[in-house]
Amino acid sequence: MKSDFRLVPDTNVIVSSQSNTPTSPNSEILDRWFNNEFQILYSDDTVLEYVEKLLELEFPQAKIERLVASFVELAERVEIAVYHFLTIKYPDDPDDIAFVLCADNGNATHLVTYDSDILDVAPYHSFTICKPIPFLKELREALKSDQN
Repeated sequence: MKSDFRLVPDTNVIVSSQSNTPTSPNSEILDRWFNNEFQILYSDDTVLEYVEKLLELEFPQAKIERLVASFVELAERVEIAVYHFLTIKYPDDPDDIAFVLCADNGNATHLVTYDSDILDVAPYHSFTICKPIPFLKELREALKSDQN
């Protein structure tokens, strides 16, 4: 069963999901995505950020290549057409802007992060910006209500 959720995961969620902790909420997010319960969105800039951080943290090259291949094969690539928001606040950290742009341009329902710079701009966006556990709770509820 698939929800209508369209998620942009921040780098900290992706890095944590790759850390061999199968019971973490971040691993559960990717497992549920692989299980086709929602759609992940990415842009060239967000995937580049994932790869740069994973390389910096010395993750194995093969693991990084599998992750990128999964995104290319299974996720939805977002072409960034609108770069400027007139009334919407940008995160203070310039590296975080790519995730907000991807969510906005891709009509995301959620941007999931632990980053306070991104969480701080949540009230200014039409999509939900939250941490992984609230996202998973909302996803579980949505899937449960779809079954009833």
